[in-house]
Parts: sequence; structure tokens; C-alpha cells
Amino acid sequence: MIEHKEDNRIAYRLNRISESETIAMAKLGRKLKAEGKDIINLSFGEPDFFTPQHIKDAAIEAINNNQTFYTPVAGIPELREAIKIKFKRDNNLEYELDQIVVSTGAKNSIMNTVLAIVNPGDEVIIPQPYWVSYSDMVNLAEGKNVFIATSIESNYKITPEQLEKAITPKTKLFMFSSPNNPSGMAYTHDELKAFADIFEKNPHVYIISDEIYEHINFVDKHHSIATFGTLKNRTITVNGLSKAFSMTGWRIGYIGAPKDIAFACEKLQSQFTSGTNSIAQRAGIAALLGDMKPTHDMKEAFLKRRNLCFNILSSIDGLKTINPDGAFYLFPDVSYFLGKSFNGKPINTTQELCMYLLNEHLVVTVAGSAFGNENCIRLSYATSEENLVKAMERIKLGLSLLK
Repeated sequence: MIEHKEDNRIAYRLNRISESETIAMAKLGRKLKAEGKDIINLSFGEPDFFTPQHIKDAAIEAINNNQTFYTPVAGIPELREAIKIKFKRDNNLEYELDQIVVSTGAKNSIMNTVLAIVNPGDEVIIPQPYWVSYSDMVNLAEGKNVFIATSIESNYKITPEQLEKAITPKTKLFMFSSPNNPSGMAYTHDELKAFADIFEKNPHVYIISDEIYEHINFVDKHHSIATFGTLKNRTITVNGLSKAFSMTGWRIGYIGAPKDIAFACEKLQSQFTSGTNSIAQRAGIAALLGDMKPTHDMKEAFLKRRNLCFNILSSIDGLKTINPDGAFYLFPDVSYFLGKSFNGKPINTTQELCMYLLNEHLVVTVAGSAFGNENCIRLSYATSEENLVKAMERIKLGLSLLK
């Protein structure tokens, strides 16, 4: 039960959510760096590459053409047309323009959708580990999170049997990402097909498929669950420009959805952010319809970094890790080190381990508990190879000193 007092200056709904731990750790890392410490930040879910030049040129052209006015709430028609082309080209999904809504980042897209679908008490199934904001979004909508646990032994993937068992008459929504943040694991065609067969038997369940990392996939062609059977009629496919085009600060996300849900998201957005930044939208057209070579080059760089980090982490006694399928994260199991201590100070949780690595070894990581897993920490390899080698060696040293 959430307490709230008549004289409380802050609305009680804020007690339902917490600050994103990835943002909190990044903030702490910046503070220590400003104090002159040699911090290596592995908390960022952000490519360290510059936005490709042809995308920046499109933005400059838009400014010079005075395309600086309010935009339609759901996005300018030209960008929605580009998204329509992208969905057909990359995902074999056909959407009309009124099924596409552009928002201020994929996070905004997901929050719109959760608020548009979830009523108080509705159950939302979320596989663990999950992106930090999923559970808090459900909490804000006053839904009930139903988590499905995984482990490193299961490659951080749920089974069809687990999914089927978790569905009840109260289930309203299933929400997942593939490739996954934080594990980097991706569901295969056959795995998604098995899930789709279960959803076909449960027509009351909607699906949010977060596909923001689709172009950073090292092992397989990307697969969209909305392509299976009739699932497109109740799947909200979420994507954006931040990861594939290194456009994090431009804040462009979008959905392809059934018309009623797209309309609901547009209605909700009309009272929150209204239309997304006009210049960023024009740049988005160039990103989606332009040269994909910078995206492919970035993926190859991430693959090289993944292998570098994995090789070093694999040499650490007691640490368990697997080679991720995509994205730019590693999610090693550090349970062997929990319960140990440094200079007499016990380290019992992943939060305490992350603070130890930060304070004693100047590496910023994120506790797995933020992602629904108490045994792991998340490391982002979206930084230079030089930084990664230094960071991995610092982590290796730091873990070796725990007794």
C-alpha cells in the first residue's frame, strides 16, 4: 500500500517508480570524472560514434529551409512514409501511415504504449533480465509486473513452457526486447515462432516488441514477432534511431501498431510532448532511407569490441559470461564474488560490487538488480578499445582482490 499525506509536496505516484539506475551510475561517474579521477564509464547504453554526415547534412538543410515549426503529433508524413518503407524493407511488416507514431525516443514510444494499454491491476509479463525502465513504466500505469526468471545457463532466454505458465486471464501485455538489453541475447526465428503459437491461443494478450537493437545483431537475421500468424493485429513494434544510427541525442523513436493503439498513443502524446523535434525528424528521413554503410561499420566495430571484452572476462576465475548475440552489452554472472570482502568490508550485493569497482578501480558498471537479476552486472562496450582493455584489466584486478 502506498502511503500519501495531504501535505505531501510530491505526488504519491512518484513513489511507484525509482530513478533509472543506469542514469544514476552514469551521473555518479561524471561527478567523479569532474573531480579529476580517471573514470572509465561502462554504464552508457549509447554508441560512442558520431552521427553519420549525410544525416547531419539533412538536419542542416532543414534548418536552412526554415523547417522549424510545430509538427503533427504523430510525426511529419514524410518521416512516417520513410518508417513505412523501413518496416516493409527490413521487417516484412506493412503499416499504413495512421498506424505509425513518432515520439521523442523509443522510451517515449514504450511509455505511451504502456499507458494506452494497461489498466490498474492488469498483469504485464516481462522476461528477466529486462531493460531498467520496463517495470517502472508498468508501475506508473498501476499494472502488475509478472516476471519470468532466466539465468546464464538458459542464455537469459525464457522457454515457451515458462511463457504459457505465466499467462492468466488477467494478462494484458507481454513486453520484451530482442536483441536484449542487458544480456545482448536475441531470440531466433524458431523461438519466436514457439511464442507466437502460444499467443495465438491467448488472443487477450498484447505484445510490445522492442527492436531498438535490430541492426546490432552478430549472429542471425533479425526477426520480428509481428510477422507470425495474426500477431500483427495486437503487436506494437517499437524502434528508433538512437542505436543503429548513433542518434541518441536526436530523440526519435516510433511504433508500428494496430490503428486503435496508434490513435491512443497519438491522443496521449498530444497532451504530453506533442510532435517531435522538426529538425530531428528531417534527419530521420535521411537515416532510414540513406546509406547504411556507417551502420554496418559500427556493427563490425562493436563485434570486435565484444570479442575483446569476452576474451578477457573469460579468463577471470569465478566469473561466468556468455558471448552475446547483439547490442553492445555483456552481462556476466558475478555470484561467485558476492559474500566476499575488500579490506574487511563485505560485498554482498551487485550494487555493492559496482560501487567497489567504481570507488576502488574507477570503472562504472550497473548492478544486475536494476535489470531484474541479482547475480549479474552490466558492462557496456560502447567505448574505445583502449578504454575497454584498461577497464577489463581493472575489473580483473578488482575481482582478484576480493577475499
